[in-house]
Amino acid sequence: MFAASLGSLLKGQADGVVILNESYEVIWQDLSEISTFEVEAGTHISKFIPCEDVRFIDDESFTISLNQRKYSVKVKLFSADQPYIILCIEDISDLLKNPQMRLYCLEKIIESLGEGIMMSNQDGEIILYNLAQEKMEGLNRNEIIGKHLWSVYNYNPQNSEHKHTFKTGKPIFSRYRAHSTIKGVPKYVNYSTFPIQKDGETIAVYSVSTNENRLKDMLYQTIEQKRRISTTEKNDQETKNGTTYTFENIKGNSLALKNLIKEAQNIAIHNTDVLIVGETGTGKELFAQSIHNHSPRANSPFIAINCAAIPENLLESTLFGTVKGAFTGATNQIGLFEHAKDGTLFLDEINSMPMTLQSKLMRVLQERLVRRVGSNDVTPVQCTVISASNEDPEKLITEGNMRLDLFYRIARTSLFIPPLRERTEDIHFFIEYFLESFQEKFNKVVPNLSKSLHTTLLQYHWPGNTRELEHLIENIIIRVTETDEAIEVDHLPTYIRRKIFSHTKNKSKEMKDLEKKPIKSIFANSKEHFIQTTLEQTDWNISKAARQLGITRQSLQYHIKKYGIEKPS
Repeated sequence: MFAASLGSLLKGQADGVVILNESYEVIWQDLSEISTFEVEAGTHISKFIPCEDVRFIDDESFTISLNQRKYSVKVKLFSADQPYIILCIEDISDLLKNPQMRLYCLEKIIESLGEGIMMSNQDGEIILYNLAQEKMEGLNRNEIIGKHLWSVYNYNPQNSEHKHTFKTGKPIFSRYRAHSTIKGVPKYVNYSTFPIQKDGETIAVYSVSTNENRLKDMLYQTIEQKRRISTTEKNDQETKNGTTYTFENIKGNSLALKNLIKEAQNIAIHNTDVLIVGETGTGKELFAQSIHNHSPRANSPFIAINCAAIPENLLESTLFGTVKGAFTGATNQIGLFEHAKDGTLFLDEINSMPMTLQSKLMRVLQERLVRRVGSNDVTPVQCTVISASNEDPEKLITEGNMRLDLFYRIARTSLFIPPLRERTEDIHFFIEYFLESFQEKFNKVVPNLSKSLHTTLLQYHWPGNTRELEHLIENIIIRVTETDEAIEVDHLPTYIRRKIFSHTKNKSKEMKDLEKKPIKSIFANSKEHFIQTTLEQTDWNISKAARQLGITRQSLQYHIKKYGIEKPS
């Protein structure tokens, strides 16, 4: 019988198949996979599908409910020796037994995600591109599905990360890049790329992307949560991981400082080695501890060492450890790399590290293996390394005091703390903050600063930065009496007074130098990238970008011209 042969061919494509004649009567059926149906040959289909007017259209699909279960019915009209109406039935209530419905659900889930999802096949063709990815990059998925990645994003196929992941089977984590440009504005996303493997073979590659706005929102939420930590909890944390400070302890009102804190918090969550550059007294260890406590490593040890405070012959054994007999008096002792475990090792004043030791440190950071002095065995290094320098690494490298390859290892990302003299708002803030703090500490009430002294302090160069200002205010509170009408210049210790007025005489020259270098950088490329990114984020609004960078319009225009940064057409 032709109907039986036709139905048998179709059975593998659906849970059940029913074939009707032109009178809508059942002439063949196989519903063995659907226990809730009981259909006999010769039965009119209206007994099976409740309806008043039975009419089927070729290729139509509809859903029916029967015995508290839902079924999808697809219609196919076929003619041979007579007209046939074929109903292919799928049980859509049981997703475990229905891979097509499960696939449909998964596609809907992917489409509703806030993260961007893009998948490519072995030929580099885009086969999946969800709505979130479309919104992030500003592209039309209907126009790019089926096209090669390199033709859509305009790059060399040899540089394709998807091709690399497909070939190696290894994921790529936490990249930050703009693959698309809309109206001259790059669309930056943070993304990771992963292989999909079956039976040991890679069959596809996909990327999960998050745009910077979503990352900032998540970051700000984390910041607010951390700011609610009580004093008791912070003291408890100090005993557990060896730190004292969090970002809550970083004080100041300047926009430059607030932007710096946001940048440091973003660095913290990415769990990477950091180089912090700043003059003496700017708070490098304060930032280092705060980064540690804001990172996934917060419950692990924070180990700090000042590389300038330890002689060269002891620094190596202190960092890497020793074995008994390595030298006279040597014992089996773990180094700070091992002691830090999976926490953070803070190398302060790394610019003071001897060149001979720099090469050994570079190899440890590159291979993530440490060898104790006098031993042939190696131990994996799990800690993150935060380094600090009070000198510009670019200058150190030029003068031969720092290895360039070491710089690339310690500065996977960098953080520059601007000096206090470039943050006038913070000078105002700290004067009031330290006055209040030391009055409370010494249980003493003192008058306000005179206008002349206040002006003098604002014009001072502050080579010792915040630490120097704190020391100065403490001396003032000790020396002034409660009967004085105001705090005058005479209340300053003699050596501080001479120092301040010596600097004040050269203020005009310093201001000219400051205008030439309003925002110091770790290295030129980093500064150029930071300025360009800020301009793009503010749609090239010079005033808005200058405020965000914490500099003047004139200084920003100077840097734009200096680095040849051009506004996209």
